[in-house]
Amino acid sequence: MKNRFCEAWGMSVPVVQAPVGSASCPELVAAVSNAGGLGMLSGTWREPEALRLLIRQTQERTRRPFGVNLVLAWDMTERLEICLEEGVRLLSFFWGDPTRSLETVHRAGATALVTVGSADEARQAADAGADGIVAQGWEAGGHVWGQVTTLALVPRVVDAVPELPVLAAGGIADGRGIAAALALGAEAAWMGTRFLLTDEARVHPHYQRRLQEATEADTLHTERFSGGWPNAPHRVLNLPEHWERAGEIIAHYEDGEAIPRLSSNLPAPGVVGDIDAMCLYAGQSVGLTAERLPAAALVAQLGAETRAAARNLWELQGTIR
Repeated sequence: MKNRFCEAWGMSVPVVQAPVGSASCPELVAAVSNAGGLGMLSGTWREPEALRLLIRQTQERTRRPFGVNLVLAWDMTERLEICLEEGVRLLSFFWGDPTRSLETVHRAGATALVTVGSADEARQAADAGADGIVAQGWEAGGHVWGQVTTLALVPRVVDAVPELPVLAAGGIADGRGIAAALALGAEAAWMGTRFLLTDEARVHPHYQRRLQEATEADTLHTERFSGGWPNAPHRVLNLPEHWERAGEIIAHYEDGEAIPRLSSNLPAPGVVGDIDAMCLYAGQSVGLTAERLPAAALVAQLGAETRAAARNLWELQGTIR
């Protein structure tokens, strides 16, 4: 599985663990990178010095590359500087104009990906200096930028920016999906929902059980959990009966801090309260996430499944006239 993106980042499996808020902890990120994928920390929702600590904790667990994602709906200048000071060589940007951030990254000799939802946005990002593109389809869990499905979006983006590696995001949870993305011209899959169901993911066990029980029809694209971020649609598990009957305070963190109704924070392991009333991010691929695994085992499984699917495609060529 050799291509320019995987070779650049030392990946033996074309899988990037997408940054899903606080679930993307150092243990998960390092485990994915150590197994031959590429782990990504979520840097937006941490205070700057807390982000510095997370980067160092990840570096203690792996010597392999990993990245940090920043959402540009807010000023990320200080967080970006911390990432570069700590030696992070791969940044990814989501939402907002990435131009100035890309300039900062390149001055430091680092590399940056930009998430897009259309071919035109991909071309704009490339012209602004992006080193790679994450093409996020509408099926994706968490915050969703565009309105085009992955199958339609990825080849359009690949054609729009042939000089750049493209990663496919949204609706991918097994090797068949990864092989399909590669067939469309992507160089890796960007997967979030599937990695929530790993031993290392920093999420509440009830959330993981909900993911195991859900089908592809059990998610909702909504702006309900906006959390002070307007016009930011997201995809979550659809549990309206719990949302409607929830009180103003639905749960508490381990330190006793209250979690208000419709908070955008996903449930961490120590949360106590009505977990079903919280924001349970999930993409439409959730129906393929029944088994909880260690992250390393999942990466190995995804690699084996991708190779098997690619062999099946290769064998099909002789039957197509």
